Order: sequence, then C-alpha cells, then structure tokens
Amino acid sequence: MTEKLQFDQIYHIYNRGNNRENLFLGKENYLYFLKLFSQHIAPVVIVYAYCLLPNHFHFLLRLKSKAEILDSTNLT
Repeated sequence: MTEKLQFDQIYHIYNRGNNRENLFLGKENYLYFLKLFSQHIAPVVIVYAYCLLPNHFHFLLRLKSKAEILDSTNLT
C-alpha cells in the first residue's frame, strides 16, 4: 500500500532501471533529469544528499512544511 508523504519528514527516495538497465546513457541524460528535478521537486523539498549512478539514483530529502511551500510559491 502506498502511503501519502507527510510534511516536514525525511525520505530516502530511490529507483533503479528494470533488469538493472541504465537510466542515464550520457551526460545529457543526467543534466535533463536534474533540470526536471529542480523544476518540479526542488521547490517543495530540502535536498540533503543525492547520488546519480548509471542504473539508479538516491535522494535524501525532507518534504518542506506546508507553510514553507506556500511561502516559496507566493500563494499565501
């Protein structure tokens, strides 16, 4: 069962390619992944550490509090 993420909690997020196949084939793949991460995920988390490897990745992050997210998006 999938649980909802909770505000102000720390998570280890990871993923690996099917059959251990590479997710990142070259520098441009890493850069594209980080660009999307910075656009869509970074605004709502604090990143403590990350590691991108050819066939998997790891992120240690904290989901910001609801107030932090609202403050950073100017929706208050």
